[in-house]
Amino acid sequence: MNLGDALQFLVVHIEPHIQQANRNLSIIQQNQFMQTTKLILTFAFGLLMILGGVNHFLKPEMYAPFIPNFLPTEATNYLFGILEIVCGLGVFIPMFRGWATLGILVLMLLFLPLHFWDIFREKPAIGSHQVALIRLPIQFIFIAWAWFISKK
Repeated sequence: MNLGDALQFLVVHIEPHIQQANRNLSIIQQNQFMQTTKLILTFAFGLLMILGGVNHFLKPEMYAPFIPNFLPTEATNYLFGILEIVCGLGVFIPMFRGWATLGILVLMLLFLPLHFWDIFREKPAIGSHQVALIRLPIQFIFIAWAWFISKK
């Protein structure tokens, strides 16, 4: 076998394996990037939940208009504040992350009807009708975000 034959053999038989290895490496790098991105988004949402939960205790009057009249306002406000804090903290603990992110998704879905209801109220809970209309799509973004971080 001469040098030309050896090179031809390498090109025909070895190069496809090298190309496949490069594709596999690219897939691994993309997967690592997605895992890192998901973890950052999870921690960011966890932090938002903790801050929102604490805010239930610091400014309960801000949340009271969102709470339907048939629920006890103060107890409901503090309960959801605790749930938000617990879910927010849970995302930072790997053992509880799955349950915490699922809890965040459930909370975001529970809050959705309140945002619809607020649009049709005579006086929206926070700001004007335009503000209520802006908050609604933001809630859908939060739901999509919560769904993304909750799936395995």
